[in-house]
Amino acid sequence: MNKIISFSLLLLLITGCSFNQSSKFWTKTEIIQEENKTNIEKIFVEEEALSQEFNPDLKIDLKIDSVKNNFNKDYNNPGTSYFDNDLKDISKYKFSKIDNFEQYEPEILFHQNNLIFFDNKGSILKFNEKKNLIWKKNYYSKSEKKFKPILQFASNENFLVVADNVAKIYKVDLNTGELIWSTSNDAPFNSQIKIFKDKFFIIDFSNTLRCYSLEDGSELWSVNTQNTLIRSKKKLSLVIIDDKVIFNNSIGDISAVNLNNGQLLWQLPTQSTLIFESAFSLKNSNIVSDGKNLIFSNNKNQMFSIDISSGSFNWEAKVNSSIAPIIVDNLIFTVSFEGYLILIEKKSGNIIKVTDIFDGFQSDDRKNILPTGFVIGLNKIYVSTNIGRLLIIEINSGKTISTLKIDNKSISKPFILNDSLFVAKDNAIIKIN
Repeated sequence: MNKIISFSLLLLLITGCSFNQSSKFWTKTEIIQEENKTNIEKIFVEEEALSQEFNPDLKIDLKIDSVKNNFNKDYNNPGTSYFDNDLKDISKYKFSKIDNFEQYEPEILFHQNNLIFFDNKGSILKFNEKKNLIWKKNYYSKSEKKFKPILQFASNENFLVVADNVAKIYKVDLNTGELIWSTSNDAPFNSQIKIFKDKFFIIDFSNTLRCYSLEDGSELWSVNTQNTLIRSKKKLSLVIIDDKVIFNNSIGDISAVNLNNGQLLWQLPTQSTLIFESAFSLKNSNIVSDGKNLIFSNNKNQMFSIDISSGSFNWEAKVNSSIAPIIVDNLIFTVSFEGYLILIEKKSGNIIKVTDIFDGFQSDDRKNILPTGFVIGLNKIYVSTNIGRLLIIEINSGKTISTLKIDNKSISKPFILNDSLFVAKDNAIIKIN
């Protein structure tokens, strides 16, 4: 009798679940495998990324009022700079080699005219403008050094906040490098750090935004978003606008919270739950803002504009890039994975110009070339790549006018300080002027 009941239950499961498409017993993928593949229609069709120029003869002339060093660190928008050097002299700030450098997005921190970075054992290095080491400090145990910590920095005039991918966070004196306090977290950190008055904010690998006291490192509040089992090395980002902290997580949700108490104001998913598994490979650019809107893109051929006050979409454009865009007046500049400089009208989201900046590479070679970041100068755009080349593009035409060989391996996005351009590689900071 028991065997008959068991068989009946099994039959019920097979007929009631396996072949019932409204059932959630099987995943959608397993249902498709049982169907006639010739009759399958793709519900979500990935649109092809831009692969040709558009309006290449359109001339772009930035107004002189726009050409200023209008970096806003709270908004992540570097704007433009008066930088216009010939880039003939190259010098190096050397340190011990960082393993798998190309997988991370370390940033160079500038304090006055000094430069702060780290090496492969988690030592913090402070150099002066003559490339002399001012101080070197390491606050890791012997066992922690084996994990080769990747450090993220934020600073105000007097202090440096450091967080890493081994779940440690600490504060040091910027002038001396001496440790002020140190604490740890349950999960490693992999995001930008933002300091606001007496507190700072950071996101950990569990997709949790945490607010800490700058004074003693105590946690003031935290906001949990959806956690995932897969950990992306793509750094998460956040912006501070008025009384809001707005941040992304690894599956593409954008959340806004009150910076004083962590109260959730709004949350906006950017990826469909029906294709949730694809979010595991999602790579978003840094969020940038003009104070009223958020702009960011991803490797799923999407760029979004979101209204900050309401948390609703303004528009979506087809841009395939996880490089941080730059907002200049009513224009958005970005560079796609395929090697195209793309200009977008900020209000409408219309693509107004596309130029091929990788046209100097052989067609077989360019498939392996990726941009790693860019900055905008007085008349030129400087684009770094994963093969150690720095492309110099004329803003007016959008065409590459020269290519500078820095290295044969990946270099970071460019940074501008005074009359020099800087990029990081696995064992040195390169200064070009």
